[in-house]
Amino acid sequence: MTGFSVSLIVSNLSNVASYLSPIFETIPSKVVPAQIEKVVSLVSRTGRDLQRYDKSGYRQVVGCVPYRYKKQGNGAESKEIELLLISAQKGKGMLFPKGGWEIDESMEEAALRETIEEAGVTGELEEKLGKWQYKSKRQSVIHEGYMFALLVNQEYERWPEAETRQRRWVGLDEAREVCQNWWMREALEAFVNLKCKAEEVEIEGDDDYSLVEQSF
Repeated sequence: MTGFSVSLIVSNLSNVASYLSPIFETIPSKVVPAQIEKVVSLVSRTGRDLQRYDKSGYRQVVGCVPYRYKKQGNGAESKEIELLLISAQKGKGMLFPKGGWEIDESMEEAALRETIEEAGVTGELEEKLGKWQYKSKRQSVIHEGYMFALLVNQEYERWPEAETRQRRWVGLDEAREVCQNWWMREALEAFVNLKCKAEEVEIEGDDDYSLVEQSF
């Protein structure tokens, strides 16, 4: 089989999956076989033809700080919070899922899409944590990044970037240590401050946890 034939087959499969995806979304989840749901979830956007830039030419990116409440021995949720980080595709360290915000989607839609593609999780999108400007290490391009808190309620076994990324639930101390991007560490602190104002929660650390008390 020639390289052209392989490329054509892959292209056709991608087009079929893209065509079927909105059809499956209109069908109740109980009707759609699990295998089909997994195939649809494995379709990932590529390229930057739809990439959004602001008036200054800054590339717009958006992502999430995914978290969950740790389960107790009886299966009930505790007040302890765990955070989900993913491995970087290049270089060492871990980070939170994020990617390009495209012109045919809202900021919230982009945040959820990128989190599914890179980390294989989705859930309830909560408050926006802030906006940061940073320069790409590989290119001399300034990015403008937005981050949201995401309460995870579904974790996929297979996802678009499962072959190139690992994911790991960690406590706050470890997240601060291994997160390689300064602006994502600031987003993490914004997340902690947000939870501090919203409710009394326990942010799990490596060996123990620190109680975040309610404050106003």
